[in-house]
Amino acid sequence: MVAAPPATVLEKGIRDRMVSSTAATLPLSTRDAATLATSRARSMDPDATLIARAKDGDTAAFRQIFLRHRDKVSRIVYRMIGPSPDVEDVVQDVFLNVYRSLPSFRGDSKFSTWLYRLATNVTRMHLRRGRSRPKFSDVDVPEAPSDDAPPQVTPDLQVERAERVRALYRLLDELSEKKREVLVMHDLEGVPAKEIAEHLDIPVLTVRTRLFYARKDLYARLAAEPSLQGVMEALMDQLPGRPKRKQKPKGEGATP
Repeated sequence: MVAAPPATVLEKGIRDRMVSSTAATLPLSTRDAATLATSRARSMDPDATLIARAKDGDTAAFRQIFLRHRDKVSRIVYRMIGPSPDVEDVVQDVFLNVYRSLPSFRGDSKFSTWLYRLATNVTRMHLRRGRSRPKFSDVDVPEAPSDDAPPQVTPDLQVERAERVRALYRLLDELSEKKREVLVMHDLEGVPAKEIAEHLDIPVLTVRTRLFYARKDLYARLAAEPSLQGVMEALMDQLPGRPKRKQKPKGEGATP
């Protein structure tokens, strides 16, 4: 039998392309798809390099992680427990848990998502133990941590703002934990419903339902206290889902 002639370079190139094209069209297994998704998530995570170094015991890398995310975690904690002297203690507790749990972080999600969930859970535990439920009328109201430079305000405006913040957190403290956390994340922190669902490991529809009833409950409490009219008006201008201002009848307030 006569042996087939060797393939030319052109024929070999065509054959290799056909094999590659066929392999690309084959469906991925569930395991392969999950591995690919995880790999992509890691490659897109800006913290990936620091995390890898911190896992290897690089304390300087962990300090960089702390400095990069400290303000965000501080805002999360502040929004959840209000103007409490325990805020800094809770923040440090969060990062202590990050340090202990970092070896178990596999990169299935972005580090910031994992950190947000951990910060929320640690703050929940503090709230449940009653260590972070101050009487808001008895504490000084600090500024919420912010990346922006605070604007110059007069002492009178500072007092007015402090009273509004104190009143708001007193009412937030009366909401159930589930209502309060979604309201804080969405309306005060600006976190999208989809991300909240990931943080809390619940369906997006559940997030929206809790948010609806949290707003309804909060505004009902505000409306029930005439002394909080100023807080109500401020929220009407700032928060999503706020009740509409009542329109004054035409001609009301006009000079005769």
